[in-house]
Formats: sequence, C-alpha cells, structure tokens
Amino acid sequence: MNLFFLCRVGVTRLMVLALGWQLPAAALAQAEPPTQTSPVNTAAPLLPADARIDTVVDAPVDGTTTQRRRNGPPPPPAEPRFDIDLQAPPELSAFLLRHLELQRFRTLRDLDANELERLLEAAPENLRDLLGTLGYFAPVIEVSLMPVRTITPTATEPAAAESSRGKLGTVTVRVEPGPVTRVASATVYFKGDIATAPEAAEQREAIRRSGTLATGVAFSQADWDRAKTTALRQLIAQRYPTGRIENSLADIDATTQSAHLHIELDSGPPVQVGAVRVEGIARYDPVTVERLVRLAGLTPGSDYNLEKLQAAQQLIAESGYFDSVFVYVDPVSETPTSPVVVQVRETKRKMLVLGVGGSTDKGARLSIEHTHHRVPGIGWRALNKLQLERDDQLASTVWSAPVDDRGWRWISSGQAARQIDGLITTTSQRLRAGQAQETADLDRSFFLQYDRARAVNRALRNLLPAPTESSVSANYAWTRRRFNDLLFPESGQGLSVELGVGTTLGTTRLPFTRAQARWLGYWPVSTLSGAPRTAPAGEARPDVDDTGRAGRLALRLQGGALWAKQNAPVPETQLFLTGGDTTVRGYGLRNIGIPQTDGSTSPGRYLAVASLEWQRPVWRNGARSPWESVVFVDAGAVANMPGDLRPQWGVGAGMRYNSPVGPLQVDLAYGLGSKRVRLHLNVGFSF
Repeated sequence: MNLFFLCRVGVTRLMVLALGWQLPAAALAQAEPPTQTSPVNTAAPLLPADARIDTVVDAPVDGTTTQRRRNGPPPPPAEPRFDIDLQAPPELSAFLLRHLELQRFRTLRDLDANELERLLEAAPENLRDLLGTLGYFAPVIEVSLMPVRTITPTATEPAAAESSRGKLGTVTVRVEPGPVTRVASATVYFKGDIATAPEAAEQREAIRRSGTLATGVAFSQADWDRAKTTALRQLIAQRYPTGRIENSLADIDATTQSAHLHIELDSGPPVQVGAVRVEGIARYDPVTVERLVRLAGLTPGSDYNLEKLQAAQQLIAESGYFDSVFVYVDPVSETPTSPVVVQVRETKRKMLVLGVGGSTDKGARLSIEHTHHRVPGIGWRALNKLQLERDDQLASTVWSAPVDDRGWRWISSGQAARQIDGLITTTSQRLRAGQAQETADLDRSFFLQYDRARAVNRALRNLLPAPTESSVSANYAWTRRRFNDLLFPESGQGLSVELGVGTTLGTTRLPFTRAQARWLGYWPVSTLSGAPRTAPAGEARPDVDDTGRAGRLALRLQGGALWAKQNAPVPETQLFLTGGDTTVRGYGLRNIGIPQTDGSTSPGRYLAVASLEWQRPVWRNGARSPWESVVFVDAGAVANMPGDLRPQWGVGAGMRYNSPVGPLQVDLAYGLGSKRVRLHLNVGFSF
C-alpha cells in the first residue's frame, strides 16, 4: 500500500474529526459559566463513527442557557466510487472478490483519480499474494481502468446519468492463474524426547501419516496451516503437553510447480500423571472425584493423555454432584510426574425442581423432583419424583451409592404407576435392587426386580374379575453407544440388550424368560455415494466427512420376546405394546397390540419394530442452518405368537430443529392401518 496515500487519508480524517468536535465544544463554552464543570459519564456508550450529533440550544424562562444532544439517523451508506469487473475462473472469483484490497476503498468519499491510480499499481501484487495462498505462483494479471463516460441527463436516460455521477470508472481485473503448485514432499522432523523414545514410535508414525499433506494434492495456505495445527495437536495430545512447533517451511519451486513442506516438532520432556488434587470441594467426598479420575485411565505413573483428561472431566460432570468441572495437568519441572488438578463448583446438597411440559402422546405434563445428593448416615443420593400426565401417573424413588473403585454403584428403586390405554387401566408397582456401571459409551447393570400389576377393563369390570399378577426376576442390561456425537448424531450406531429370567408368584408359579433388544444406526448419504470432500477456495479441506446437502439415513430396529407357558400369569408390565412418537408414528401411544373384541388393545408376548428415516439439512445462502427435513416410514407389530406378527405401517414427513438442548422434531404421520393423520412432537436424543 502506498505510504503517501495512507498518510493523506489519515490526515484528512483527523481534520474532519477535529472540526466536527470543535463546533459543539465552542457552543458549550459559550453556554456554560466558566466556573461550572460538567460531570463525565464514563459508562456512556460510544457512538458509532457514522452517527450524527446535533447541538440544540434551549432558552428557559429563567434566562439560563442549557444544551442537549440529539442523535440523528446515520447518513446513507456511501456509493461506490468505482466498479470492479473481475474476469477469473469461477472457482477463484468469490475468494478474490472477498479479499481483494480494492474492495476496502470503493466507498471512500474523498477518493480521487490520482489515489485510485496508486491503488491500481499495488493491485497486481495483492492479487499475486492471494493467488499464492491457493497454490498459483505464476499468474498472469492485468489491471486497467475504464473512466466513466459522462452522460447528459435526458428524458430517456435520467437514471443512467444519475448513477454515473461521482464515479471514477470501472476497474477491469483479468486473472489467468496458470498451473497450480502441488505437494511434492512433506517431511516431519522430531526434536526432544519423542525423537528417540521407543514408547513414542506409534505416536511418531501417527503424526507423519495424518499431520502432513499427501503428495500430489494441490498446495494451499489453508491446508498447510491445517496440517501444522493437526501435527501439533497430535503431539500435545499424548505424553508431551508442552510440545511446540520449532520450525516450519514451505519451499515453493515456481518453475516446476512443486512444494516441499517441512515441519520440525519439539516435544519437550514427557509428562506422567501423579496424584489427584481436588479444588473447590467441601460438601461431598473428594474420594469419589479421585475414583472417577482413575476410572478414566489416569492412574499414577501413566503417560499424559488429553483424551483421558476429557473423559475424566465428563465422568465427574455426569456424576451430578457438581455444576462445573475443569480437569488439567499441572506440569512441574522438578519432578517426573505432574498432579492432575480438578477444579469443581459444587451443586446444592438438596434441590427441588418443578417441571411443566407436554407431548402429543401424553398431553400436558406436570412433574415435581426432589434430589438429596448426600443422605445423612449412608451418603447415598436419593431422587424422588412425582409425574402427572393425561393418561399416565407415576411416583418413584431412586437411591444410588457413590461409585466404587471399579466404577460400579449400588442402586435401589421403587415406583407406583397408573396408565390408561383405551378401555384398560393398569396399576402397577415395581421394586428393583442391584448394581450399575455407566460410562460415556457403555452402560451395564444387573438387578433383581419385583413386579405387580392389575389391568382393569372398564367395559368388563362388572362381568369379569381383574386378577392381580406378580413376578420376580433376575435381569442383566447392556448398552453400547458408538455415535460421533451423543447429542446430534450423524454417524455411528448403538445397541442395547436386556435379558431376564424369573418366575410368576401367587397360586400359579411358572418360570419365564424375557429378552429385549434395540439397535440404531446412522449413515451419511455422501459416504454411501462416495462423494468427495470439497472445500471452497482458500479454506482448508474438512478433517472429517461432511454429510453435506445429502444428509443421512437412520435405521432403527427393536424386538422383544417373552417365553412362558400359555397359562403363566405374567404381569402385563412385562409384556409389550408399541406405537407413538418414538416408535411407530401415525398411531397413538401404545395403540399397537393385540385387538380385543370390545375394541380395546392388550399387550402381547412378541414385539417387532422398524423405522427408516432420511434426515436432510436445510441450507441457506450456501450455509447449513440448524433446521433439517425428515421423511420416514415406520412399522410395528405385537402378537402372542411369532407367526401372528402383522406390521402396522406409518409414513410421513417432518422438520427438525437442532436446539441447544437437543433435537426438536415435529412429524406429521399417516397410519395406514388406523387411517388417521397424527402430529408427533419429540425433544432430545437418547439411547
């Protein structure tokens, strides 16, 4: 940029500012007595640079003079002093127009022809720098100015004459980028402990594989910066948190259009994990925090690992005892190990939560929850809940112990429920006691369970007595999650399995076996079609697959079975029903079961559900919005014999909004069996 031009523009603006503030200051000096001082409001907001300040003088009846300032509307934006006609390949035009230096000076009101000429002299160099960031180091650039043609206003062309007034002309920029430079070699050099440590051999190879650009690809500054950043992240993610980039060089050979890349990484000394130091804890036992850190893999003497630090932070945050958690390693140069520092802010010991909500399945909802995080005497957490809905009412209590050294905790619970399904009202009680282990991607539990249920048909209660059925069972549950994101999954899969063996109680005692499984998988459509990953000119290529405009497919499968003799009095809460927002859309909640002659629906011993969705992001102005469109087909069946399973189908479409609390989905579905259209609402994702 021309130094003389910048100085001239700066001096001109300073003079305008000085004159603009001098006039109000002079008026204030005449209006106020010399001995009076005006207070300064240091908290007053600053005015924008283009705001207008009018000084208005008022004359009150008592003869004194006061002043007030009124902020007028800002002046209209300045018209461009010249136009730009860029003639370049389409894939480069948007990038060049966005970063071209000429764009910054188009709206300067005091720009004259001489200053524009100096800008045009500097434009080719600016364009070469921009093209160099994309790998074009031998471009042919022509910059010329076509002065504006003066148009005399006429009755036929008044607008053309007005638009040409004050214009300096049209700047024509012709760009032939020439051949692109490609990566000929990419080398990573290591310095420090990582260069020779046998334990770091795998880490060195991983950095060499993914921390550099592949040979043969087009060179760009954005990709080169991304490669350096990736290499550094892989270095400091394991063993060497104090690592840094010692040197980096991109050696460009313009004659052969080749780039030779070099990165030198200095690892510094290795860091091992030491003792755990908990800060900010007073209400709860710090031993629980130390156990969670160990369960994440940060045992004394183990190598520093950023992924394990993040896992420890997540485990502590999900424990429920803390509002905020920050976990880091504090390197100490005098010792070979560094302490793990856990900074926490504790939640209240007792908490009462009142909730209101609703759903298309269950109508309005009112809930009351009380949590005691450390019950006196035993130190367990107690969660008591009362939930009232249109057709369902639930009262429950869950007591859980702190985790032990293996990550397991004792859990006991009890609940009483009442649910209405058409003509049938089911009242039930359940008691459960066992152990559970919960991690970010794996949940396991085993427990004993007692069930008691009584189903009353309002149409037949005066004719047939409703027996009360009960059972006791031993159960094991296992859930594995492999999603790329637990809140907004776009790829991956999850599987949940539950097995139980028990016996009915009462006068007829017969054994039974119960099994249930759920599976959910996501596939990006772009991955299925093999679409290549691309990025706009000047931007780094994405590190991971992008679902892009095609979206993803989601397949959900669910099955259940209960094996027992035909006359076994199994409680109805152990049997299966389906239908509703999260199962088979187009049908009401638990509307798919075994039809009865009186029009009611009873649960069955076998369940099968399948759902296929196409989830596609909505794009606006080339950017992905938080909205998504969804089309789906659902099917579900319930029967007492596997051969009697007859699927009920539902089809529809909907919209999804990815809110901060999770996906909010609104679906409109048509049940092919029910011949009805239903609106379904669902918030959040859980598996």
